Amino acid sequence: MTFVYYPTCGTCKKAKAWLDGHGVDYLSRDVKGERPSEAELRDWQGRSGAPLKRFFNTSGQLYRSLGLKDRLPGMGEAEQFALLASDGMLVKRPILVGEDFVLVGFRPEEWAKALGVEP
Repeated sequence: MTFVYYPTCGTCKKAKAWLDGHGVDYLSRDVKGERPSEAELRDWQGRSGAPLKRFFNTSGQLYRSLGLKDRLPGMGEAEQFALLASDGMLVKRPILVGEDFVLVGFRPEEWAKALGVEP
């Protein structure tokens, strides 16, 4: 399992503590230092069942400075994936990538269900 996170992100810290508290084994991956490739993002989005927009860090400074709230609806899927792959700070985190699931954002109940543990 891979835990994709940003070290100073408060939600990521909570998710990491939750994983550690539940004894979950995982590999950590800094979303900025080792940003996801376009192919990974396509795979993760497909396996997550979530809309592509959910993979954008809509509360991030870069998202706001690029005016993506207004620009995304007019962008094609290929352009959106390329944009996400261009900078890890645009990617919503944390992301938990397992063998048969991909979870975007930290929702303890959702994570517990996917991992078969108590919330």
